[in-house]
Amino acid sequence: MRNRLTDELAVCGMNAVLAVGEYHPQTINRLFLREDRLSSFTGICKQLAERKRPYKICEDEELERICKSVHHQGVVAMIEEPVVEPLSLEDLELWANEGKTGILLHSVGNDHNLGAIARAAAFFDVSFIVLNEKDTPLAGEDNQQEIRLTTSAYRIAEGGFEHLTVRRISSTKAFLKDASKRLVTIGTDVRARQRISDLNGIVKGKKLKNSRPGIALVLGNEETGLPKEVKDQCSCILRVPGTGNIESLNVSQTAALFLHAIFEL
Repeated sequence: MRNRLTDELAVCGMNAVLAVGEYHPQTINRLFLREDRLSSFTGICKQLAERKRPYKICEDEELERICKSVHHQGVVAMIEEPVVEPLSLEDLELWANEGKTGILLHSVGNDHNLGAIARAAAFFDVSFIVLNEKDTPLAGEDNQQEIRLTTSAYRIAEGGFEHLTVRRISSTKAFLKDASKRLVTIGTDVRARQRISDLNGIVKGKKLKNSRPGIALVLGNEETGLPKEVKDQCSCILRVPGTGNIESLNVSQTAALFLHAIFEL
């Protein structure tokens, strides 16, 4: 839930709030928690008091009103609303030069999937998540579409966003046309000829001076997948083989499998 008057975002859930408190405590403006959670958040409460910021003991009903969710787990932090900046040339050069792994989401558009992907990304040492401007859009006062991270995405990420740089782009095709000259860009498609097991050989062929190249995993909408013009700009298109009983995995499951394979390279 976003507070438009104060430009704050409600972050709820034990792990999500603890992670914000550990890695970005300066972003917490207010804290609301049940009395039984106080012992877990003593350090955060002390920091808030030193900064002259309030915290309040609440019952479940008030916590639910604050974050608009029954899944608050007894704690809600109101943080400065995260701003998703455009991906810069400096970001891309860092990504490529330091052999980092990133994820590009093309029209995934589901907060729960975004949160689950962020959790897997943090677990497998991913540095960047890049969102196409069609992802998680909300109409602003000027009716322009904006990318905003949400309460549910933060909760499901279980603290994953504190370890990730989140950026946005306006065109997946244009980004990949340039990025594929610097990174190994891996598209996904359930009908691809090559499999995830081919990944090791593909990346080894792109090595520079015995160092692993930067990698971008490109994931699309669960219903429509990646459009042809996006797949055409990728270094390779891979699939996760299965029995065929179900056509495909959930996009966050696919992300976790590919990220594990990349982590093991």
